[in-house]
Amino acid sequence: MKRLTSTAASILMAGSLLAFAPLTFADPGGPQRIDARTPLVIGHRGGATGYLPDHTLENYALGIALGADYVEPDLVATKDGHLIARHEPNLIDTTNVKDLPQFANRKRVAVLDGIPTEGFWASDFTLAEIKQLRAIQPLAERDPSFNGMFQIPTLEEIIEFVKRKSREENRRIGIYPETKHPTYHQAIGLALEDRLLAVLTRAGWNHRSAPVFIQSFETANLKYLRSRTSVRLIQLVDADDVNPDGTLAFNKPFDKPYDWVVSGRAGLFKDLLTPQGLAEVRSYADGIGPWKYYLISTACKQIVNGACVDVTGDGAVDERDRMVLPPSNVVANAHALGLLVHPYTFRNEQRRIASDFKANPVNEFLAFYELGVDGVFADFADTAFAARAMFLLKTDPNYARCLVNERKCERPD
Repeated sequence: MKRLTSTAASILMAGSLLAFAPLTFADPGGPQRIDARTPLVIGHRGGATGYLPDHTLENYALGIALGADYVEPDLVATKDGHLIARHEPNLIDTTNVKDLPQFANRKRVAVLDGIPTEGFWASDFTLAEIKQLRAIQPLAERDPSFNGMFQIPTLEEIIEFVKRKSREENRRIGIYPETKHPTYHQAIGLALEDRLLAVLTRAGWNHRSAPVFIQSFETANLKYLRSRTSVRLIQLVDADDVNPDGTLAFNKPFDKPYDWVVSGRAGLFKDLLTPQGLAEVRSYADGIGPWKYYLISTACKQIVNGACVDVTGDGAVDERDRMVLPPSNVVANAHALGLLVHPYTFRNEQRRIASDFKANPVNEFLAFYELGVDGVFADFADTAFAARAMFLLKTDPNYARCLVNERKCERPD
């Protein structure tokens, strides 16, 4: 799809006009209601992740201020069974633990999804010890000046915070927790699923209409959760890399759900997105969270000896050296089965933006909104929000009324 100017892009836009109904308006004294089919802005690891360290209340707060409808806490378990928000059970890359002498002897090798990995493991720390740590920025290209400033929150703290922000913002804000490495946590006696449901129950959020989605890259734990809760569930779908021709690479450990490895099930992640795979997902989940390249992939502009060429001449080979390919039929096939589609992860850095998008991440968001996705995981919630507003202004004649109204627009789901 070349900047959505082709015939295919026109078809996509026509489809999007049908997929997104006009706004409905609530009581004049309350928030204006955006149609439920308007795509969600999901704050990836908080939604201000391009600005602040991941999974902190400060990140969630800024992500909400920037327009996130949901914030995403990745969940791992502590030694004493508390659920905390960290991207991985290994704390070495997202906290200052390696700099704290009192925990120097905690460094060890653990086997995570079949791979021996050295680090500091959340399951070796009590919650009281976790509270001595501070978050750091894991990506070298992003601002490290906030390292060491913010605590690691528990799921209970996040829910309490999000409820308060919902009241203050006068709009519905939710959480989108991911159960990280569920097979690993089960193997060490700290299974995540029942702990998560217990926290949701105490918060009054263990029901179908709660502002909650639960996601996982594994399948068995989602099936277990479906037998015990009506909360909406999302099957994440991964891959390892994008090949020069735009096809996806499936190298271990990103080739298949790890519960498939343990059970001996054949197949790859991509099998979950075939018509048969989507039908299976529909039996236990409410939607899919595919890596965005399953929906719109990119290919190298020039390939020599099977490798991408640095056509920009900037000394690096990245998305700027690639072009956008026509979209797949995954969204249409998923929607035909009533499944939601929430692709990940959208980021603003120039090296991550394909050449067709003209160095502007807004253009990438617009391509996916026009394709009909139901939400996007964004490190920069402000960019996702602005692009969504542009999309709605073009496709819904009533949205301008909502945007300029003194009350906030509310999206029911």
